[in-house]
Amino acid sequence: MASQLLKGKKGIIFGALDERSIAWKTALAAHAEGAQLVLTNAPIALRMGKINELSKLCGDAPVIPADATSMPDIEHLFQKSMEALDGKVDFVLHSIGMSPNVRKNIEYTDTNYENFHKTLDISSLSLHRILQTAMKMDALNEWASVVALSYIAAQRSFPGYNDMADAKALLESIARSFGYHYGFKNKVRVNTISQSPTVTTAGSGVSGFDAFLSYAEKMSPLGNASSDDCANFCITLFSDYTRMITMQNIFHDGGFSMTGVSQAIVEDEQKLASQG
Repeated sequence: MASQLLKGKKGIIFGALDERSIAWKTALAAHAEGAQLVLTNAPIALRMGKINELSKLCGDAPVIPADATSMPDIEHLFQKSMEALDGKVDFVLHSIGMSPNVRKNIEYTDTNYENFHKTLDISSLSLHRILQTAMKMDALNEWASVVALSYIAAQRSFPGYNDMADAKALLESIARSFGYHYGFKNKVRVNTISQSPTVTTAGSGVSGFDAFLSYAEKMSPLGNASSDDCANFCITLFSDYTRMITMQNIFHDGGFSMTGVSQAIVEDEQKLASQG
């Protein structure tokens, strides 16, 4: 049950597309916890998704289109958000990621570099643009919290994740680097969450996703963290209870990242061996 953990706080949620999105679930959770919200996504995503439905569920939260690769769009977003919210922003969720190479089934070793640049611009540099714009416009309150969603492929090889692995590695580096500067300047926290594989529009596009979802479930002592679980974790990072956490990549994956092999996987291999 909601405890108004974010009462009086104001936030911007990037990337909600439909009810499968972690951003969608986070917006609902933040609203339930008492926050005022602005919802945003790229214009094409707004046309494809259901963000106006989400707006109604979040108390008619303003929807402001913004291409996160466009500095003028981001500047406009922060200006209009501060007007709509009647003040500076207390938290931001960056839930943005897209790879043309993944969408077109182009193998990592045969990457199209124009597509690769788009992957990095959309999935990683967008965070730098958002933070740089917020800092220049003095748009975030002291102790504000910025959270970006990542994945363990930033540290370890998952072949089907393609160039998104490189993008997530860059995303985490930007969070550390900007977290240093923004922390000293205005006590703003910047962190990334390395989430379990999750059934979203973006995640489902990764080659072999269903098989890996099952594998991760068997490998994780607590099982895979759901999108609702991730949303709740985002709320804690937006709250004042985590105000001394910054520049961290936090694994929210049921223990997958720290498990070498699970008994369930061993037993599956033994069954296969006995059948052979």
